[in-house]
Amino acid sequence: GTPGVGKTTLGKELASRAGLSYVNVGDLAKEGELYEGFDEEYDCPILDEDRVVDELEERMSEGGVVVDYHGCDFFPERWFHIVFVLRTENSFLYDRLESRGYTGKKLQDNIQCEIFQTLYEEAMLSYKKEIVHQLPSNTPEDLERNLDQIMQWIEQWMKDNN
Repeated sequence: GTPGVGKTTLGKELASRAGLSYVNVGDLAKEGELYEGFDEEYDCPILDEDRVVDELEERMSEGGVVVDYHGCDFFPERWFHIVFVLRTENSFLYDRLESRGYTGKKLQDNIQCEIFQTLYEEAMLSYKKEIVHQLPSNTPEDLERNLDQIMQWIEQWMKDNN
């Protein structure tokens, strides 16, 4: 999902409830300096996607990992059994991004990314359509519903695959 939709909040809480490990790709990249340059226009480092994949390969092959990142087209398809794209209404998202200090082009582009469902489309093109699901992420109630729904999915998956 777009920055500000609640991926980190959901991911950390889900990993905690389900006993899974959690990886925030942005933090992983920062710790390992997995960058290939700096984007002056957006004032952020440019991720070295190949190095991120190399760094995560062993952990992902063991399974039981919640991966948190806004994009997904560079991750190997074999890594995931299910992909959730969080969606947030623009009025909520605008306030969240503004409170993070996003301004100008960076703010506008992230809002447009959400409007045009860019990351949902990317997920649909990167994985089998039946494993990609959109979840609303506007309110604390949405968060609880999403956690409950994903926990039910995990429990069913465990029954079906163990």
